[in-house]
Amino acid sequence: MERLIVIVLFTGVDLLDVTGPPEVFALTQPEMDTDTGYRVVLAAETPDPVTTAAGVRVLPDTTFDAITGHRIDTLLVPGSVRVDDRRRAQALTDDAVVARVKALAATTRRVTSVCVGAHLLAAAGLLDGRRATTHWSTAAQLAADHPDVTVDADPIFIRDGDVWTGAGISSCLDLALALVADDFGEQVALRVARQLVMFLKRSSGQSQFSVPTEPAATTRRIDDVRQYIMGNLQRPLTVPELAEYAHISERQLTRIFAAELGCTPATYVESARVELARNQLESTDATLERIATTCGFGTTATLVRAFRRKLNTTPTEYRNGFRYSR
Repeated sequence: MERLIVIVLFTGVDLLDVTGPPEVFALTQPEMDTDTGYRVVLAAETPDPVTTAAGVRVLPDTTFDAITGHRIDTLLVPGSVRVDDRRRAQALTDDAVVARVKALAATTRRVTSVCVGAHLLAAAGLLDGRRATTHWSTAAQLAADHPDVTVDADPIFIRDGDVWTGAGISSCLDLALALVADDFGEQVALRVARQLVMFLKRSSGQSQFSVPTEPAATTRRIDDVRQYIMGNLQRPLTVPELAEYAHISERQLTRIFAAELGCTPATYVESARVELARNQLESTDATLERIATTCGFGTTATLVRAFRRKLNTTPTEYRNGFRYSR
């Protein structure tokens, strides 16, 4: 049985969104005893080369007109983003591409988006009444532009019926692996993950949030506070202490954190501690008591509560699921 996978191409598309998933599908065949049936084609408006956001040109396999009406197994929609002079990301949509996506989806078994491609699905009405994710930097835009969509910026991918949405950039590989697992089982997907040297195959429940890789704050003062937090996570780090370090009032500190980072100082500190604990759980044999101490939680019970609140799991469950292979 042929499993036709159509990847949508258009000018300015993110290159990794286009090239990452086909690698996963191609590596699946050697791990199978039977034919996977996967056939990946790149479709665009014309047969001419498409210039991606990276400046690399990609040659389509077919055109939208030629593929319309064919029975498609999986439609994969990547995205495109523009970053303004304040380093704010804005997902881009094109009415012509949206119309093509809507038409192709009508004959597709499974519709998926990668990164900000969710904005194209939403514009086509394919996410109405559904839960979806996208890159964290454009999640607020997706929610504002499409109030009928329940946007969850935390998971690396979400499945809602026959519609799958993926989070940012490299998580396109996680989404593709999840599609392979859905088709052929977890063990096949895990073997493909090893071929990709991904160390682990992340589940949809893993958060895309990562404190150290957030963009620098828009003011130097708060960026300095963030760096101070990251270097002193084992300390109590109260709001009065952080305000004193920044030489501003507690009220002003809280107001600036809300405006620039979208959270309170206490929430940011907890998120940073959870991120550090995640890294230790993935890469060390340290006990939960040791991790709780070095990450500033104080007690194992506090560590467990923070993990449940932030990741909807326990530290032990997280270590079992996301531990790096050795």
